[in-house]
Amino acid sequence: MKLATYMYQGQRGVGLVSDDLQSLRALRLDGAQAEQGVAALVGRDGLADYVRERLGQTLRLADVRLEAPIPRPRRNIFCVGRNYHAHARELSASVFKENDKNVASWPIVFSKVPECVTGPYDDVSLPVGISEQIDYEAELAVVIGAQCKNVARDQALQQVFGYTIVNDVTARDVQMRHQQWDLGKSFDTFCPMGPWLVTADEIDSADVQVSCQVNGQVRQNASTRDFIFDIPTLIETCSRGITLYPGDIIATGTPAGVGMGMTPPTYLKSSDRVRVEIQGIGVIENKFV
Repeated sequence: MKLATYMYQGQRGVGLVSDDLQSLRALRLDGAQAEQGVAALVGRDGLADYVRERLGQTLRLADVRLEAPIPRPRRNIFCVGRNYHAHARELSASVFKENDKNVASWPIVFSKVPECVTGPYDDVSLPVGISEQIDYEAELAVVIGAQCKNVARDQALQQVFGYTIVNDVTARDVQMRHQQWDLGKSFDTFCPMGPWLVTADEIDSADVQVSCQVNGQVRQNASTRDFIFDIPTLIETCSRGITLYPGDIIATGTPAGVGMGMTPPTYLKSSDRVRVEIQGIGVIENKFV
């Protein structure tokens, strides 16, 4: 299933997206559930039956405004740095210079605050006067579906509810200025997400293509086969001594081709458009203003 959060006639709703991606069936949820977006469905037993019993009116996607499927995560997004082999090489002398030289030893994990999440087609605000080095990072994001802790790697995929797309927008100069990356990753609107959440049975996350275009030019294009740490390993790592909850999000890292890795480095500017596409999920596209 593809589950979307949307705004229609001033009200938030949750819907089941049609196979042809042209419409959705609104779900009959109470106001408190609808405010949570798709998060209200995450981890629910008998999900297919629950959705089927609540199918309501059909709305054209062209008539609604899609929001992030989880508009306000309950806590910070877990993010993974240096998780594609080629990306590790392209930034080995800058972002990853001070990290363990053995890239396969442990994942680098940081976070983005929940408030930086924005919709799949919303504008991203450039922090004028704070940063001049804004970069894009196309990423597959995992949505956890069950409360879990100390998850064994061979049990990890059983904890996954589904997947979505994020653009881990980054202020590189702010990122490099601080010993930790949270500030450079967490400016308002720095996490476009969507266009919907795809349940885990829809795709093989170990082999999907992740691509990014800036103003129509392809910058990133790689398969998750190039992961240094696969998704089971990431879930195992993030759950070590830490309880994960339904709706928690793990962004799995970005492929090579970021602006900082170009010669010379090429950062985003006002009016640029960034399009991120992931096979089997869909597309998000945001204008930077």
